[in-house]
Amino acid sequence: MNTILIIDDEPAVLSSFAAFFEDCGYRVLKAANGYEGLDLFRQHRPDIVFTDLRMPELDGFALLSLVKEESLETPVIVISGIGVIADAIRAVKMGAFDFISKPVRDLTELEIIAKKALETKELRCEVAALRDRILDGKLLHKEAFRAIITNDPGMTRIFQYIEAISPSSQPILISGQTGTGKELVAGAIHKASGRKGQFVPLNLGGLDDQMFSDTLFGHLKGAYTGADRLREGMITQAANGTLFLDEIGELTDSSQVRLLRLLQEQEYFPLGSDAPRKSSARVVAATNRDLTVMVKEGRFRQDLFYRLCTHQVQLPPLARRKEDIPLLLDYFLDEAATTMNKPKPAITPELYHYLNTYAFPGNVRELKSMAYDAVARHKHGSLPKESFVNAMGKGLGAESFSHEETLALIPVAGDRMPTLKEAEEALVSKALQLADGNQGVAARYLGITRQGLNKMLNRKKER
Repeated sequence: MNTILIIDDEPAVLSSFAAFFEDCGYRVLKAANGYEGLDLFRQHRPDIVFTDLRMPELDGFALLSLVKEESLETPVIVISGIGVIADAIRAVKMGAFDFISKPVRDLTELEIIAKKALETKELRCEVAALRDRILDGKLLHKEAFRAIITNDPGMTRIFQYIEAISPSSQPILISGQTGTGKELVAGAIHKASGRKGQFVPLNLGGLDDQMFSDTLFGHLKGAYTGADRLREGMITQAANGTLFLDEIGELTDSSQVRLLRLLQEQEYFPLGSDAPRKSSARVVAATNRDLTVMVKEGRFRQDLFYRLCTHQVQLPPLARRKEDIPLLLDYFLDEAATTMNKPKPAITPELYHYLNTYAFPGNVRELKSMAYDAVARHKHGSLPKESFVNAMGKGLGAESFSHEETLALIPVAGDRMPTLKEAEEALVSKALQLADGNQGVAARYLGITRQGLNKMLNRKKER
């Protein structure tokens, strides 16, 4: 809950502002003069300060100067009377975030300014934190990332970014292929944030509009046929914690509108209720889809997309984390052996070589499945490569090339197209290069048998 300090020597203004912000869900501190306000500021370090300018003894200008000396990042909004705009401009030059004029006829203007001030403060803190992480290259919360097995420098940079944005209340969008560990990263964000509430995951795949609303927001007794008792939704379970929404690209149009309201207003309606409830959960969403394409095609709301991607984390596929394969394999083999109460099998260098040439379309999840299956089949000695090779054959295979990429592998001399023999030799050479000279793996790249590759190589020798 954010704290607001309001300082004004007019009791009516002080009371009305305080009552409004309390209704909006803020913790409110009140001060009737500048000295009292400064004491409260030093004791409680509020998130925002609203202060009148014209006050006896310690006026708003002096208060603003003292607050900025002690806490440059705290936004201060000044309250000025009609006809003293010059004072307000002077205050902004001194570092005030914004100003409002008395009398305030529409109090919702106050909350709009407060939200903007909080967002600006969070972004400034995140930029400063990210700069510090990049400069020192250290992680302050290593324990938050313990479940993610990696030595990859790119993943370390992602961890540094997560540490910088984790205190923010703004949404985070995690993108990445299936099996890259999006839920693990969401859990790491929650742990790094230090939030006191729970981490609550919800997979949105297959949820229609009513199931989405009922599961997320809950319902009152009698809200619909069969609703024989009150049900608290997952947003309530995630109070002061993190709500993780997986497969966000699966949401229907109506559900997207409901989620947008939650993100914009931090409030929601349980089914059957006319009274909104406030949410204190931080939303982290994940998808393996390209939401920018879905927005262009009209299948995902643009305003929701921009709300979700205040902060973005793009996870790399395992094919771009080759150095992590031995580390992950060792971890999964140990885990599988412990689970099955079997001795951990030894690994041959040849097995690593085979795994290094594979694209892993299922990413880390696929490697884990391979490891568990191999341990289940293993009887004695070193772990045979055959179980992994067979699993690779059942998958999508090695790195695939588009039509244009395949043509780019074939040399073209001037305006002359290569002969079939030249094209064949170029493709075979490329496959052997990708396979580090391993003919069995190269044959799999080419989509042919080992015998077929041998025939090609023999023809090349005869030429």
